[in-house]
Amino acid sequence: MSHEHVYVDAIVGEATKQGTVTAVTVEVGELAPIPVEELKLALEFTKWQLNIITTPGVVQCKCGYTGAPVVTDKGHDYTIFHCPECKAELPAVLAGKDVVLKDVTVE
Repeated sequence: MSHEHVYVDAIVGEATKQGTVTAVTVEVGELAPIPVEELKLALEFTKWQLNIITTPGVVQCKCGYTGAPVVTDKGHDYTIFHCPECKAELPAVLAGKDVVLKDVTVE
């Protein structure tokens, strides 16, 4: 099973528990391991109205910096980022790494 289908299966499974779905709102973190466009394409088959909200990433670095990271590359199953202060490549992620089903609209 491809990476994006793990997310799609979870979203579709949870949403359809609510009834006949017409729309969903999904929150995708800036540092999540799936690009927003890939998730949109993977959910097209549902014919639901898709509302995608991108949430910013927040990291905490050993140098003391807490805030937005510098994202240098994002692709299928990866996001490369670093601390803007010391350039460390492995700051701890505090927010913006998840894909969350936020709202479901049913008939």
